[in-house]
Amino acid sequence: MVLQPKPAHPMGEHTLAIRNPLSEAVEVDTYAGKLHVEWDSNAKVTPMGQLPFFIQFLKLGGRFDPWVSDCPLHYRSNNAPTKVNVLGSLFLSILSGHNRYAHITNLMSDQVNSRLLGMSKVVSDDSARRGLSKIDEESGIEWLQRHLQSCYEPLLTTPWILDVDVTVKPLYGHQEGAKKGYNPQKPGRPSHTYHTYMMGNLRLVLEVEVQSGDQSNSCHSMPGLISLLHRLPINGKPVFVRGDIAWGTDNVMTQLEDIFQNYLFKLKKSVNVKNLIYKHHDLGEWLYINKEWEAKEDKLQLQGWEKKRRVIIVRRRLSSENIIGFESQNQLQQQLALIDGPEDIRAYEYSVLVTDLEDDIVTIFQHYRDRADCENNFDELKNQWGWGGYTTHKIKSCQFMARMIALVYNWWNLFVRLAIPHKHHEAITSRPLLLSSIGRLTEHGHQKKMTITSTHGDLTTLKSAYTRLVGFFDELKITATQLNYSECWRLILAKAMEKFKVNLETVNYIGLPAP
Repeated sequence: MVLQPKPAHPMGEHTLAIRNPLSEAVEVDTYAGKLHVEWDSNAKVTPMGQLPFFIQFLKLGGRFDPWVSDCPLHYRSNNAPTKVNVLGSLFLSILSGHNRYAHITNLMSDQVNSRLLGMSKVVSDDSARRGLSKIDEESGIEWLQRHLQSCYEPLLTTPWILDVDVTVKPLYGHQEGAKKGYNPQKPGRPSHTYHTYMMGNLRLVLEVEVQSGDQSNSCHSMPGLISLLHRLPINGKPVFVRGDIAWGTDNVMTQLEDIFQNYLFKLKKSVNVKNLIYKHHDLGEWLYINKEWEAKEDKLQLQGWEKKRRVIIVRRRLSSENIIGFESQNQLQQQLALIDGPEDIRAYEYSVLVTDLEDDIVTIFQHYRDRADCENNFDELKNQWGWGGYTTHKIKSCQFMARMIALVYNWWNLFVRLAIPHKHHEAITSRPLLLSSIGRLTEHGHQKKMTITSTHGDLTTLKSAYTRLVGFFDELKITATQLNYSECWRLILAKAMEKFKVNLETVNYIGLPAP
């Protein structure tokens, strides 16, 4: 084999291909032909082009500026970010539907909405986390509680219902308070518990507390509930407190009775509760509520109770077409036993409610049925608003973020009700409709102009919503100079609650839809 002769002068290294920076155009092949693509990092555009309307809503109602100025966040360094930059960055992140601090990076190139909020820039996720850690826990919680209450306080003069419940937030690290407790979705997973208090059917969060995963019982919620009830004005107490079987205990009811607060809870099917059901099953004389449900009333004193309390037994007949069976596991094999009986057999589903209300049986039944909306609130807050995220090592920051998310959630829900009053829209539908669009900001002669290109298909609803908003804002601005922030906010809430017949002087329950 003959080897090739070595060259006298080596050719050297190969020349590497020059990569085009983002500022230079590149050529892309598409099915429509070649396309020239270029990046413009200096363009003043935003993916939330319709946010200025929401900013005007917050400005006229006096929501954002007082929230920022009252924040007990203080820096000593001259190089530290300002409060409005830190809180504004968290506000934009929450409103965008983020669930991690790292997602704030997605907003750092937005040069439009940050300026419209009075910010100079969007801070990094590290700056946002450090800012929360610098806030004193006691004063920070008091600050957020105060602004949460000022958000809904004008509505308290109308009779309303207080819903109480606890939801679980699974954790995947070594966070403070991460304990194993009641977690039906992920058994054995450490978690936090969110003890939540809401205004019935309006989807407004009154207060939320973050506690360890092993503190899901209602006894851990009672201090926060009693504290909330004491903070409310005398003429703004709820008509009654409503909760599920976790709240139907003597300890909870006794504490509420001591402060003369009415309640409506569901009882666990203990032995004595089952005996009560057996007793009334054969007596007849059931009150017909609707085509599915019947009810009866009685007095009951369970073991450990100091007195008898009013109970409502409700039952629903199961359809004869249902196949009823029991599933069991024997020697690692699942077995199913079907219940067969006469053709005219009647199967019923029973529940027992306990209350100190004096309303009739049908009204109490309907009150408890409306509580089912509370679970939808948790689903929206955890999956669409970030209650399932924004996790840090210290539980203090989780306390702050849970309340911040609740506050922004309240603001946005009221804004959407103002724009589209006929029904509630969850964030998964309201954000694409009223927030997401391409916005381009231009300035000429000290005049700013926003050009919006909506990508939503329902332009009819969009046009109707913003026609209503712009008309109301124009009317409000005429009289806003003669009113203070609280009076303007009161007018905004009255307009947003028109569907519920709430003009802050009526006597309908806020917890019930308007007829």
